Amino acid sequence: MKFEELKTKEDKELAVILAKAKEDLQTMNFKIFSRQLKNIREVREIKKLIANILTLKNERNRPTEQ
Repeated sequence: MKFEELKTKEDKELAVILAKAKEDLQTMNFKIFSRQLKNIREVREIKKLIANILTLKNERNRPTEQ
């Protein structure tokens, strides 16, 4: 999911997406250690998604300086 798409989501939607992404990452890590996951690149994409969501949440919660 692109960052621009994430900007249009509300906080509740972001929380759901974040929880799902963290769950997916944990599942992928288990599959990596058991050598079941073939496409390691998916892990990188999930990590980027998590980072983008957390960045967006922090930007929204940060008070604006004036």
